[in-house]
Amino acid sequence: MKSRQASKRLKNGLFLVFFSVVSLAYLMPIGIVVINSFKRKAYINKYPFSLPTGRDFVGLENYRAGVEAIGFFEAFGWSLFITVGSVSLILLCTSMCAWYISRVKNRWTRAFYYLCVFSMVVPFQMVMYTLSKTADSLGLGNPLGITVVYLGFGAGLAVFLFAGFMRSVPLEIEEAAMIDGCSPPQTFFLIVLPILKPTMVSVGILETMWIWNDYLLPTLVLDQKKYKTIPMAIQYLKGGYGSIDWGLMMAMLVLAILPVILFYVACQKYIIKGVAAGAVKG
Repeated sequence: MKSRQASKRLKNGLFLVFFSVVSLAYLMPIGIVVINSFKRKAYINKYPFSLPTGRDFVGLENYRAGVEAIGFFEAFGWSLFITVGSVSLILLCTSMCAWYISRVKNRWTRAFYYLCVFSMVVPFQMVMYTLSKTADSLGLGNPLGITVVYLGFGAGLAVFLFAGFMRSVPLEIEEAAMIDGCSPPQTFFLIVLPILKPTMVSVGILETMWIWNDYLLPTLVLDQKKYKTIPMAIQYLKGGYGSIDWGLMMAMLVLAILPVILFYVACQKYIIKGVAAGAVKG
C-alpha cells in the first residue's frame, strides 16, 4: 500500500515537473518581449535575453514613442469596436441558429449543421482572395462591415458548440414556456438564452482572442487609409529595407497582448466548462 502511494506521488511529481517546464517554454517568448520593451534598440539585437540594466534601460520611453508613432489609441478604439461588435453578432446569430437546428430536425437543418462543421476545416488562405473581392464589391471595407465577415468565419465553431449544448437541454422546458403563452422569440430570449450562458461565455472568449489578434483578415478587407486595428498599426513600425525599431515594436506588442491576456485569465475557467457542456453527443 505504501509503495503504491509512493509510486503515485512520484508520478504526480514527474508530471508537475514536466508541465512546469512546458509552461515555461510557452511563457518564455512573452517574457522576452516584455524584457526587451524596456531596452534601447541597439542593445536588443546584441543582448536579447539579458535584463535591462544601466545604459540599455530606457524605462517607458519605448511605450511613449510607440504610442505616438502608430496612433495607438485610435487603433485600440477600432480594435475594440470590431471585436465587441463581431463577438456580439456571432453570439446572437449562432445561438439562434443552433437552437433552430437542434429543435427542427429535417434534412435541411442537418445539412446546414454539417456545412457549419465543415467550414471549420477549410483554411482561410483558400478563400481569402475571393473574400477580399466580395467584401469590396459589397462595401464591407469598414469596421461595421467586417463584423459580418467575422460572423461568417466564426459561425462554424460557435454553431457546433451551441448545438451540442442545446441537445442536452430538455425540450419540456420550452414546451412549458409556450404553454404559458411565450412566443418563439420570447422563449429564446427569456428561457433558452440564460441556459446557454456557460457555452456563450466560452464561445465569446475564444472568438474574442481570435478577432483581437487577427491581422490578415482586417488587412484584406478594411480600407487601410482610414482604419487600422492594433496588429495593422504595429506593422507600420517596419521601416524601409526591412529596418525595424525593435524597442518600439516590443513595447507595442506588450500593449497589444495585455488586454486579451487579462481577459483570458479572468475568464479561463469558463472555457473548459463551456466546451464540455457543448461536447454532448446528439
